[in-house]
Amino acid sequence: MSLLIAMVSFSLAMSISPGPVNMVIVSSGASYGIRKTFSFVSGATIGFTLLLLFIGLGFYKVIDLYPSILKYLAIAGSIFIMYMGYFLASSKPELDIKKEKQPTFIQGFLLQWLNPKAWIACVAGVSLFSVPNDNGVFLTFSFIYFVVCYFSLLAWSVLGSKVTIFLNSEFRLKAFNILMGGLLMVTACFLLYSQFI
Repeated sequence: MSLLIAMVSFSLAMSISPGPVNMVIVSSGASYGIRKTFSFVSGATIGFTLLLLFIGLGFYKVIDLYPSILKYLAIAGSIFIMYMGYFLASSKPELDIKKEKQPTFIQGFLLQWLNPKAWIACVAGVSLFSVPNDNGVFLTFSFIYFVVCYFSLLAWSVLGSKVTIFLNSEFRLKAFNILMGGLLMVTACFLLYSQFI
């Protein structure tokens, strides 16, 4: 029972804490609402779970042999996060925005695979909840993480939709999107900078 509590606690702490994916979800929830953000949330949750399974069922051995992979991933991820920040900051604050401007399932999926925070969470989770020669514990952890991650990301979209009470004009919504996009770009710059110091 204590192992299950530890799995839930770890999953919740990693999923609910602010990061690039959560920033996109809050901004999308504010701009488009919960229903139209659900696709991105689903992509991010499924993308993260598949990344966790990918690392836990074997790729962690490659990371042990070639730790520089994480550095190159952080660089690629920072560039994609910067793109998503620009995408958010430049989005129009109108209610009738075209569908192609909304964050998509594929973007949510890719953002997790290029998100250094997601890789760190996966590697940490695999190291904590894997048992040699027995995938049962790890698969249980992966299922728990999937459920917790879905609810955590949905909570961020609800938060974003509730923020619209304060963002009741196009100007305020645009300023909010610029702020969230700017925070993403600053995060990406910090991640890039940290790879070269």
